[in-house]
Amino acid sequence: MTAVAEAFSWAGLLVGMYLKHVSHTTEAGVWLFGRIHGALFVAYLAATLWAARTERWSLWRTGFALLASIPPLTTLIFERWVSRRRPAAEPAPATA
Repeated sequence: MTAVAEAFSWAGLLVGMYLKHVSHTTEAGVWLFGRIHGALFVAYLAATLWAARTERWSLWRTGFALLASIPPLTTLIFERWVSRRRPAAEPAPATA
């Protein structure tokens, strides 16, 4: 969830930067989404380190997950990639 939230906050920040630096209409988008994205960026890093430890990721996978937080929207790509490689959970035994 943090990967998706971080990606959406990145998109909001990009729109805010456009409004501030290209169209010169307002700085509110950068002010708001800068704070939101900063908090979600830190949350993504913490969630990544927690998942890496819990799931026993290799250093390579952990490194790619951390690097995915830098380019815009790359956390979505990494999240989709890693979710497809995670083994499916076994169904719970039926109780009568």
